[in-house]
Formats: sequence, structure tokens, C-alpha cells
Amino acid sequence: MHLLPPSLLDAANHLPVMVGFSGGLDSTVLLHLLAHTAARAPGNLRAVHVHHGLQTQADDWERHCRDVCAQWNIPLQVIRVDVARDSGEGLEAAARNARHTAFKAQLQQGEWLALAHHQDDQAETFLLRALRGSGVDGLAAMRELRAFGNGQLWRPLLLVSRAALEAYAQQHQLQWIDDPSNDSDGFDRNFLRLQIMPLLRERWPHAAAAMARSAALTSDASDLLEQQDSDDLRTCLQADNTLSIAALKQLSDARQARVLRRWTRHCQLPPLPANGVRSIHRQLLQAADDQQAEFRWGKARIVRWREQLHAITLLPEWPPGWQVQWDGRTPISLPDGATLSLHGTNAFDQPLTLRQRQGGERIQLPGRVHSHALKHCLQAADTPPWLRPHLPLLCDGETVLAAGDRIISAALQLWLQAHDAQLQWQPPDPVN
Repeated sequence: MHLLPPSLLDAANHLPVMVGFSGGLDSTVLLHLLAHTAARAPGNLRAVHVHHGLQTQADDWERHCRDVCAQWNIPLQVIRVDVARDSGEGLEAAARNARHTAFKAQLQQGEWLALAHHQDDQAETFLLRALRGSGVDGLAAMRELRAFGNGQLWRPLLLVSRAALEAYAQQHQLQWIDDPSNDSDGFDRNFLRLQIMPLLRERWPHAAAAMARSAALTSDASDLLEQQDSDDLRTCLQADNTLSIAALKQLSDARQARVLRRWTRHCQLPPLPANGVRSIHRQLLQAADDQQAEFRWGKARIVRWREQLHAITLLPEWPPGWQVQWDGRTPISLPDGATLSLHGTNAFDQPLTLRQRQGGERIQLPGRVHSHALKHCLQAADTPPWLRPHLPLLCDGETVLAAGDRIISAALQLWLQAHDAQLQWQPPDPVN
């Protein structure tokens, strides 16, 4: 029985492949296929078993996987993960995320991660996403090959039914483990598999194949749209990763929505919800620039500022009333994770005070006779509003000498020039 085209196996034999091996039917068949059905260069195939610790039999499953890999002379690595049960995304999704994080960490440069998702899995994914109101990209379901970590994620069994996998396993007398959680319809996917798909097959015997085919056709359409999205994003994207509002307004609403979603992925933000697209259309794009309109979801924000859209993430908060003395001898870590350092000289003449902005501060700039409101100086310096509260104020008593390295007073500027020195502020990292 040949489950995969010979050309596909031949191509895979020339690549380093890491198989995600749970010990279940699907991954056992995939590992056997790759190990036994074609000639493979030594060292080009290995397996990884992720130990979730969610079942009492988890240690037994690990031993089974070790025994199988030892019998087939395949190197096996076991990775233990902690699944966040209280993440708010559900146990099934949390386990999948933990598993993918582990796979990504282990995948070597240019290596392919082979997972055993099959035709029935693809049909379930298509149906789940349809029930959630997904668009073209979501209905494309699982891709056979896509970029992943340092290499590629490969699903070679997407066109193979689970019945064919069972027949293959019986023919080759393979042994596998059964996860009892697969028998519970408490999870959405299990409910579809156990309750809905059997009903569909009674009426439409080839329902799974038809849905998998629809996912493949939708994937083709999504690929075509991706090229247009790439061109549109290139037109709207600025050098600092912001979006030009003027360029975005030249696109239709549908193309704007796709650009916004692609841009948030480009900026490594969480997926933009549908209400976010609507809010950006109705509020941010139509707002006056001085309104600094924004849309928030989770820890992410899209802010309109200076005729551009800025994608940012939540920054850590400072504790109220924080201040500290600093002599400049070593870089200082600030409460939000930013750092401030003095370069070019050993230290200040005397310790100075570092604190957070409180509002109403004034500063005397180089070449000016009178002091100016720090707020206006930051605006004139094009300092983004979301960074302004995080700029540490360097003070001598009540006198403000600097706001980070963005605004420097006349007195401090003279001192820095005399000592051939400079301040450097490294902004905080976003909250994950």
C-alpha cells in the first residue's frame, strides 16, 4: 500500500526531517512511512515526543515511543512541557501551543517538521473554521507546507484518509497508543469527529474528502490574494513599519482589511479581530490626527498618530512615585525594563535623581533664554505619545536636566560636550 506518491518520498529523503511523534496511530504510520518505504541518508530522520503530562499514562506513552524508535533505529528526543491550564484559550489550544513552541525550539536550520495530520483532520479544521465565521485565509485550513521556525512545517498526509492509515498500520502490524481524551466530545474537534462527521458520512460518504478538497481550493485562492496583499502592503508600509493612512485610503475596504491583517502579522501582534478592522475603518481612518485615536485588543494597540497607523504592544507600568539616585557609573535598569546609560565618561560630578514624568515639568533648552513645557518639547521632537510616560527624567533637585536621551537641557548639554559624553536610553520591551 502506497500512501504517498514516490516523488514526494524521494524529495523528502534528501532533506533532514524531524517527525512529531506522539505514539498514536497517525504519527506511527508517518514515522514508519518515512523510515521504511524509501532509501534515506543516515542521520536525516529523527523524532521528537512532547510529554504534556496531562494524562496519567503520559510516562507509559513516552516509554512506548522510546521502544518504537529504538526498534526502528530512529533517534528520539523527549521534551517535557508545562501546559498553561488557565491561559483562557482552552486546554486543547494551550497544549497545541506548548507543543508547537517545543517543536519550533528544536527545529534546526533547513529542517522539516513532519506532522501526521490527515484528510479527516483537514475536514474537521475546515468545518470548525467555517463555524467560527472565518474568511478565505482561515478556510484554507492546514497547509501542506509552510514556513515554521528555522525550517518548514510539512503535513504529507493531508490527502490520506484515517481509514487508509488504519489499513496501512494493520498491514504492517504496527503498534500504537490511544489517547482516552479523544473519546470525550467535550472538545470542539472531538465533538465534530464523534458526533457530526458520522452523521455527514451517512448522507454524504465522501464528506471528509469534499471538505478537504474545498480547503485546498480555498488555499489556492488565498495564495492569489496573498500576492495582492504583499503588493498593497509594500505600497502602504513606511520605513519605520508604520502604515501610511493616505496610501491605505486609496484601497477598497476589502483590500484595506487584508492589508491591516497582514501588517499586524508582520509586526508580530496577535491576529486582528473582525471588530478591530471595523473600528479602524470607522474611527482611526476618519479621525483628526490630533485625536490620537486607537484600537486595543489584548495587549496590542493600533494608534493613529502623525498621519500614520502605529502597531504597538503594551509597555510595562512604573510603580507610583518611583525615583532613585544615579551617579552614571553603570547603566541603570528602569522599572519598565528600559535602561539608561552614560557613555564617554566615568560618572556625573554628583548623583542625580531619576524619576517618572508627573506632568507640568519645564526644561531650558540649549540656545533658549526661557524654559519650555516639557510636554511641548516632546511633541516638537516627534516623540510618540505612548513612549513619553516611559522617558525617565534626570533631575538635579527640581531642575529637569533630560528626558531620556530625547530632550537634553542647556546645562546638561554643556556638561556632556565638555566631557565628550552622551546619554543613551534603551526603550522597554513590550509585555508578552
